[in-house]
Amino acid sequence: MLSRVYSMGLRGIDGYPVLVELDVANGLPAYATVGLPDSAVRESRERVIAAVRNSGFQFPQKRITVNLAPAQSRKEGTHFDLPIALAILSASGQLAAGTWAERCCFAGELALDGALRPVPGVLAMSLEAKSRGYEAMVVPEENLGEAAASGRKVMGAATLRQLADFLGGEAPLAAAARPAAAARESESAAPDLSEVKGQSLAKRALEIAAAGGHNILFLGPPGVGKSMLARRLPGLLPPMDETEVLEATRVHSVARAGTLRGLVRRRPFRAPHHSASVAALVGGGPSARPGEISLAHGGVLFLDELPEFDRRALEALRQPLEEGRVTISRAKEIQEYPARFILAAAANPCPCGWRGHPRRECRCGPKALEGYLSRFSGPLMDRVDLQVELSPLPFEDWAGGAGAPAAESSGAVARRVLAARERQRERPGGLNARIPPSQTRRLCRPDADALELLRRAAAKSGISARGLDRILRVCRTIADLAGAAEIGPEHVAEAMQYRCLERWSAGLSSARAP
Repeated sequence: MLSRVYSMGLRGIDGYPVLVELDVANGLPAYATVGLPDSAVRESRERVIAAVRNSGFQFPQKRITVNLAPAQSRKEGTHFDLPIALAILSASGQLAAGTWAERCCFAGELALDGALRPVPGVLAMSLEAKSRGYEAMVVPEENLGEAAASGRKVMGAATLRQLADFLGGEAPLAAAARPAAAARESESAAPDLSEVKGQSLAKRALEIAAAGGHNILFLGPPGVGKSMLARRLPGLLPPMDETEVLEATRVHSVARAGTLRGLVRRRPFRAPHHSASVAALVGGGPSARPGEISLAHGGVLFLDELPEFDRRALEALRQPLEEGRVTISRAKEIQEYPARFILAAAANPCPCGWRGHPRRECRCGPKALEGYLSRFSGPLMDRVDLQVELSPLPFEDWAGGAGAPAAESSGAVARRVLAARERQRERPGGLNARIPPSQTRRLCRPDADALELLRRAAAKSGISARGLDRILRVCRTIADLAGAAEIGPEHVAEAMQYRCLERWSAGLSSARAP
């Protein structure tokens, strides 16, 4: 006897329909799965057999053939366990085939005792089920919070037995909450900017980065607050809109292997170790999985100890930083993932870390320093709008006191950031950091004095054309924070403060000159 049950497959962060066809025929007991299954799908045989028996049903001792259509697409994951088990029960006459077989979609992993375990990618599957016109999707109960965002009717089951009773009309199932009532993460968990003592210039640069979506690099000796500042950047960003929430949740759902309990509503903050490989950072591997840059989509990617990262991994960031997405090509498939994030990085100023320290001696010679600075790839640094040099904190700033001014909180800065972003939304280019080159001169037009100041700075520092465009975008953000309609010389002068690598390179060139 033949039965059909609908499910969903995953291709990157998108779902696609899969028809589970199962035939029970007379003959010696056998079980075969076809349709390009991976090892997890092939191993479902053992899980399904045990789950069916331990749920109080009889597993047919006949020849069973499972086909996953379309057969030309590779099937991956454990979420086909549930539709295969339902197809077995339907084909063997233990579950009456009703309208559910044509109108519903099923996904879930089976435990040996028949319990349903959460699976990754449920949001992508439920969104595809909605677009395909399915009336409902049934998932494990633990996936309900995530699936709620699709807007389609989603139901959750705890066990195979419970689901079978529901399909037979004997018991109800839990329904997903409305998307607006989906789980929200606490906003109070983000560290506050007021905890950082001193470093007013770096805090100002952080505000500019948040307001315009600019990439930022902190350089300074150990212990000056580089990592503390970077970790407070997500708290300055405005709340995610619904589009960003859905995109971020889809990526995290695919990558977290079923551990996601709700929507990703807080700005992601990813801080991979400097030993991360190219595949871990940008995505890849045998299954072309999303990497850290996609998991940071809509938030911040923090690279601490930037020069210690593998150069190939850092160079792989160049295209995603420009395009906001990454394309991973493999022999059998091509996957594209979103990767629109703010890059925040931190590094010491030299190999020993004490260059520029007022009381510690730097023992790095010119050659060692030049070799160290060469790790900061020119093309990559061209994509980092703000390069900020931090100095050691004076004792008075660290100690504070009754007369010391109160440090500004993240909330106060975030309000200015939100106001600046509202001004940017009124223009066609979007966030200032993402203004296309064709519109940069029109949307970031400096007055005559500002243009002359920028010309002199470019002649002195040898800034590239891309670098000049990025300086103009930073100037536009500074003007937005000030509420100015036009870029003036004061905005250019401030933007040029955040180009310390160019000053360092110019200093090295002067030292080498005879």
